[in-house]
Amino acid sequence: MTQKDKHTILSLRGKGLTCTQIADRLEFAVNTVKSVCRREAEKKKRCRNCHRLLKPNSGGRPKSFCCDECRILWWKKHPEQVNRKAFYLLTCKNCGQDFESYGHKERKYCCHRCYINCRFPDPETKDDKT
Repeated sequence: MTQKDKHTILSLRGKGLTCTQIADRLEFAVNTVKSVCRREAEKKKRCRNCHRLLKPNSGGRPKSFCCDECRILWWKKHPEQVNRKAFYLLTCKNCGQDFESYGHKERKYCCHRCYINCRFPDPETKDDKT
C-alpha cells in the first residue's frame, strides 16, 4: 500500500464514509482500511487533561495522559469515573464506628487520630491503680 492509498483512505474517512464503504470503493480488505484508520488515530491521540499531542507508545497499553501531573489532576476532577470494587465495611478498634476501607480489609482504625489514641493513650485519662 502506498502513501497515496493511505492518504485517500484517511480523506474518505474524514468525509464520513465507513470503513466498509472505503474498502469497497478502493478494493482493499476492510481490516486493512480499519488498520490504517486506527494507526492514524493513535498518532493524533491527545492528553485527556491538557490536550497536548501524545507521543506514540511502543507497545503495551495506550497512553491517555502526557505526564503524571495531568493524570492526577484529571482523576481528581472526575472521581465519578473511578471504577473501585474492593470496598470493605469495617469497625474502628478505637471509636467503634463503622467505616469503609478501599483495598485493605485488614485496616483497624477509621482515621489517624483513632490510631494515635489507641496506640498511645493519654496518661491523664488512665485509671490510677495505686
